[in-house]
Amino acid sequence: MPKIYIIDVTNRDGVQTAKLGLAKLEKTMINIYLNEMGVYQSEFGFPVTRHETNYLNANLELAEMGVLKPIILTGWCRAIVKDVEESFRLTNVKHLNISISTSEQMTRGKFQGRVVRKSSESSSKPNIIKMMIDALDRAKELGVVTIGVNAEDASRTDMGYLVEFSLAAKEHHADRIRYCDTLGYDDPLTIYERVRKLAEAVKIPIEMHCHNDLGMAPANSVAGAKGAIDAGVDVYINTAVNGMGERAGNCDLVSVIVGLKKSSGFEKSNLLDERINLGKSWQIAKYASYAFGVPIPINQVAAGDNAFAHSSGIHADGALKDRRNYELYDFEELGRGEPEIIETGRQIVAGEYSGIKGFRNVYDKLEVEFKDDAEATRILELVRFANVHTQKPLTEGELKFIAKYPEQARKIMTVIP
Repeated sequence: MPKIYIIDVTNRDGVQTAKLGLAKLEKTMINIYLNEMGVYQSEFGFPVTRHETNYLNANLELAEMGVLKPIILTGWCRAIVKDVEESFRLTNVKHLNISISTSEQMTRGKFQGRVVRKSSESSSKPNIIKMMIDALDRAKELGVVTIGVNAEDASRTDMGYLVEFSLAAKEHHADRIRYCDTLGYDDPLTIYERVRKLAEAVKIPIEMHCHNDLGMAPANSVAGAKGAIDAGVDVYINTAVNGMGERAGNCDLVSVIVGLKKSSGFEKSNLLDERINLGKSWQIAKYASYAFGVPIPINQVAAGDNAFAHSSGIHADGALKDRRNYELYDFEELGRGEPEIIETGRQIVAGEYSGIKGFRNVYDKLEVEFKDDAEATRILELVRFANVHTQKPLTEGELKFIAKYPEQARKIMTVIP
């Protein structure tokens, strides 16, 4: 039976949210929380972008150490040979997604006549499919372990051409085809039909990459996944924590997971990857909100303050009698329900100007011990750098990570290669 897996793209597409972003330490924590949540893969950055080099290699070291395991860390680059070569030159990445536009609109609007969709149209211009094949073949030559091929703007691409493009990728040993609804143009009905036809024609796993421009990204992701499943292939849904991403954002991680676990058509299907731990939902949603500096909307699915709040007399009465009257799932399943303790008296925090005594006090509360003052001083120096790096107070998770993996933390925060 085909399965549905989650590939989270917060650290690649989510961080492209205009006017926002994540520090490299924060991206690392997102990877750690995704791994704890059982997410199959994290598209963790851009191997050709120089300020990502140390972060990417340090996270790959954490994977080798078993800290980021079993999650797969995947880089993203354009389907251009030089980008593929640069990815392998700068980083130790073993998994890759390569991307190129396939729609008539983007082929003309972005390449401005420099590229054509079919080689028969002009012998003097490079062809989209040939560019993709050349990049794919070069990645294979360089030892890529798995590789996905992205059809950017697939939802506005002629279906015949999309199948031709995808079959060429399959012929050259692509592991997956990413169906990108780049502008959120599809609806659940159209995306089901298009993805099913594509999967039936190509017979390799399909990735769903849906944007939220029309507010349908989670619904489209689930509907497209059903199309791939009905065609008999595995499917990978791209998500971002709290739906972060360009314009109106990407498909929200927690929304799509509860949709696959709790909706009427999927509740008993057991199609979702069994490793997914819904109990980590609250932790990662809260952390991403803090790291991005974007409050979780009060009515956000599962994670919003009002997701389990009842005001109406009828609703409150019904929920108190039996919560299943007005709640499809329990807040405890998301890792919610524990009281949050807020200091209202004296607070000692670790910051960029912290001294050793205040620093030791903070770590004592976290039950982290240092073997001697020299070790504590080294970690304090890193914590100071981390505070400058993130420009906000460090979380407990960040403080513990720095103390446990100081060498990787140092590399992550060293932006200049």
